[in-house]
Amino acid sequence: MEQTKKLNMTAMSDKTNSNTTAKKEEPAWEHKVAMKVSGVSIAVNLLLSLFKLLAGIVAHSGAMISDAIHSASDVGSTFVVIVGVNLSSKKSDKEHQYGHERMECVSSIILSGLLLATGIGIGMNGIENIIKSTSGASIAIPGTLALIAAVVSIVVKEWMFWYTRSAAKKINSGALMADAWHHRSDAMSSVGAFIGILGARLGFPILDPIASVAICVLIVKASVDIFRDAIDKMVDHSCDEATEESMREVIMGVKGVKGIDLLQTRLFGSKMYVDIEISADGEIPLNEAHDVAENVHHTIEKNFKDVKHCMVHVNPVNEVNKKRDCPKYNRGLVFFY
Repeated sequence: MEQTKKLNMTAMSDKTNSNTTAKKEEPAWEHKVAMKVSGVSIAVNLLLSLFKLLAGIVAHSGAMISDAIHSASDVGSTFVVIVGVNLSSKKSDKEHQYGHERMECVSSIILSGLLLATGIGIGMNGIENIIKSTSGASIAIPGTLALIAAVVSIVVKEWMFWYTRSAAKKINSGALMADAWHHRSDAMSSVGAFIGILGARLGFPILDPIASVAICVLIVKASVDIFRDAIDKMVDHSCDEATEESMREVIMGVKGVKGIDLLQTRLFGSKMYVDIEISADGEIPLNEAHDVAENVHHTIEKNFKDVKHCMVHVNPVNEVNKKRDCPKYNRGLVFFY
């Protein structure tokens, strides 16, 4: 028993079957929500892009046609979201023992690429029209229908942003959140189109292609933000400081925990992995130390629903103190902080 007490004890909970079962049921619910939102998104974008395209052609508005292309690209991005969510919700298998959550990050990266290509295309078209106007070529003044289409687009796309964003936060889906910001960028591009069309009708036709360039900048920025977020989740980026501080408070509230020697977190797609080293009384039996670690494990999973895996390592507090007083330890051979 004395030898056992001197060992650093790594305690993984063996009683998490109920939690694991619950989490295996969760993706089915998440998948249902994601598919519902994606279906609504596809239907709305198809109707809206068709309406804006016709309005742009009839009303002679390059900005509105560009905006219609942007809305049409949202349909393709939503299909990418559907594929990503379907793949990421697959259960763990022999080849992928930690699950497939990162496939959602892959879909987000593809989505950012599509968004970037769309933005660059719109910007190049706008620059081309600006060059034509400066060379003396006439620019058609957009009609009233283009203004109406812009207002309709702003209202619909802003609603789609909040609708999709709410669902994304509910199921913690990075791909769905990327799709939400795709809707927001479309709403912003419609604002730019409205300004450009209105300016053109007031006697400043060059504002219409300038609006297309402004739309390009907004879309490119959105694509870069989506790409950076996806990369963070693929390279084991740590959780935010607020989340880690909340974890520390919860851990210290568990009976038997004397201190926290180490807390490491990493993002795994839409989920989190947590590694914890705690200090406990070195004189208590092994089974009691295991119970302390298990309570920490359960408490973390209970309070942080996005935690997929939590490992708790127990250090005897008296052993830690002895090491701290040892010159050899202080030279850095062993550290647990």
